[in-house]
Amino acid sequence: MNEQLKTAIILGATGLTGGILLRTLLEDDRYGKIKLFSRSTIGFSHQKLEEYLGDLRNLEQFKMDFNADEVFCCIGTTKAKTPDSEKYREIDVGIPVSAGKLCKLNNINTYIVISALGANPKSRASYNRLKGEMENAVLALGIPKTHFLRPSLIAGKRAEQRLGEGLANQFMKVLNFVFVGPLDKYKSIKPETIASAMVWLANKQYNEVYIESDQIRKLAAE
Repeated sequence: MNEQLKTAIILGATGLTGGILLRTLLEDDRYGKIKLFSRSTIGFSHQKLEEYLGDLRNLEQFKMDFNADEVFCCIGTTKAKTPDSEKYREIDVGIPVSAGKLCKLNNINTYIVISALGANPKSRASYNRLKGEMENAVLALGIPKTHFLRPSLIAGKRAEQRLGEGLANQFMKVLNFVFVGPLDKYKSIKPETIASAMVWLANKQYNEVYIESDQIRKLAAE
């Protein structure tokens, strides 16, 4: 008898890493249904896909459909894209926390979230501070299998142009050669690597809650 196929939820499937994660799960025979929650359509159909469109800052509206074996959160924005600090917080902190609350409500025991290297609620950098606050708020929910991936700069071509990020990627190509030993975690990382590690974590037992960039690469290679 075949094992029952799993259902996964992806938040942020229209983004760089989320899109790669989506394609990875669509090709994975362990998954029979992929639910996407986003503001806009992914732009293609597939027999495994279900799309739920709306403002994710009001994720509660989807609580009846927010049922799955696993939830993958790839949500994130930038100051350039979301200059309003309140809206920025609603996206980078509010959405992942709201998704975590729905996981608890609907007894979803696996929640895997992309955070950031340097996440710390006491950080002087607002980006890292918000990511740290998000992690703490999600962890406080007590979801049994919670993992935060903390990648360094994600090296990949996005649909929207990010000049500063593009320049940083070019700079990181040089620095990657000198980031060795304890500095290895600061090397830029490919979105495919992050997606592979997320799927690995969802299907294996792993005790670490916080997974930094160098460890993400190791898990993706297994």
